[in-house]
Amino acid sequence: MVDLQEPLVRPKKKKDLVDYLVKFRWIVVIFVVLPISVLIYFNIYLGDMWSALKSEKRRQKQHDESVQKVVKRLKQRNPKKDGLVCTARKPWIAVGMRNVDYKRARHFEVDLSAFRNILEVDKERMVAKVEPLVNMGQITRYTCSMNLALAVVAELDDLTVGGLINGYGIEGSSHLYGLFSDTVVAMEVVLADGRVGTLGFLVSAEIKLIPIKEYMRLTYTPVKGTLKEMAQAYADSFAPRDGEEEGQQDQQCRVVVQALVLPACSDSTQEGFLFGWLMPPKVSLLKATQGESIRNYYHDNHVIQDMLVPLYKVGDALEFVHKEMEVYPLWLCPHRLYKLPVKTMVYPEPGFEHHHRQGDTSYAQMFTDVGVYYAPAAVLRGEVFDGAQAVHRLEQWLIENHSYQPQYAVSELNEKDFWRMFDASHYEHCRQKYGAVGTFMSVYYKSKKGRKTEKEVQEAEAAILEPAYADEA
Repeated sequence: MVDLQEPLVRPKKKKDLVDYLVKFRWIVVIFVVLPISVLIYFNIYLGDMWSALKSEKRRQKQHDESVQKVVKRLKQRNPKKDGLVCTARKPWIAVGMRNVDYKRARHFEVDLSAFRNILEVDKERMVAKVEPLVNMGQITRYTCSMNLALAVVAELDDLTVGGLINGYGIEGSSHLYGLFSDTVVAMEVVLADGRVGTLGFLVSAEIKLIPIKEYMRLTYTPVKGTLKEMAQAYADSFAPRDGEEEGQQDQQCRVVVQALVLPACSDSTQEGFLFGWLMPPKVSLLKATQGESIRNYYHDNHVIQDMLVPLYKVGDALEFVHKEMEVYPLWLCPHRLYKLPVKTMVYPEPGFEHHHRQGDTSYAQMFTDVGVYYAPAAVLRGEVFDGAQAVHRLEQWLIENHSYQPQYAVSELNEKDFWRMFDASHYEHCRQKYGAVGTFMSVYYKSKKGRKTEKEVQEAEAAILEPAYADEA
């Protein structure tokens, strides 16, 4: 049992210039980032409205033309002279703390910026066909007027369909429908050689829709007790203990509120009146105005991580986070992890269906996304905190407990540990079958922390005929 009254004793941290840059960063955010964010959001809104005014036939025609441009661009690549293929999207635009360092090596860019239209909403099939740069705000505004919504909606407006599919989608998930990627009905993908297939550039996707009403009833249930007791109360709020499959419980959403929270920075009415209407700031602008030193400061002194953990291990995860990081509040969001005919990179525990644990069914294991986003208590107390070591220990805990780390965040995983956490068998089979090896960078090297040299990436691609499986202990 973790002792919540006795935090780890750490030495005091000496302040340097970056500490003061971070302390007064609010000046840049309020007077530069927020006003520019408003202009960008307004421009995006106008673009979305213009797209919505076009007929579905015209949008589909433009889509077909854009796909042909991608095909033509890929066929122009000379594998012997050009680098590996990636999108032309600027690194700072990505929503996430991880630096997109793989684009700093020589690469062959393909522009996908035109793929931002909602192509069709099929009310009979209950699917929305969209392009990869359609974001959550755009699709939500479009479908809500029809009393429809995506089965799983990620909580940030800026998150795109393409990013959520390729990153399997977290932070908004469902105990009924799973992760965002589980709601994809079909995908249109351009292969390495320009053909349309299953592994390459995503150019459109069909996503499951569900009917919604204008209002939703929420019941907040405060819980006090140990972390294990709060984890159990959280599980009880949506999953029955008797092992029977849950019904359509989203008619009444129940939310457990953790009692251990940190005070908000400010609840000033004046500040809300002056600046509240400008919120939220554009995440990409926050990243673009950080600079290398501030970005590294956040990596070292803040925690922005998600842990996909089996439901029955959530209590252990909460105790681990408290012991290593002391970060509150924490985000808890359940999701099913489905048992599929093939083993994908993220998969349930083998034999889970025989244990009949709370929330599990014969076809899916219940997991939870434990979100850890804030400055650790040690940093707030002015103590030394080693962010890299804390994340490394978190990753080892995840590997040992059949849990997963979403790769939008900064990762300390080496290649061996990466493939201990994720299963590479089906992924590498598809990469070889559809000609992705030597054209598209392996997912590990896209996620790896630090800069990648062209030689390093090429050597890794050349050696990938046999995937880097870890030795089983």
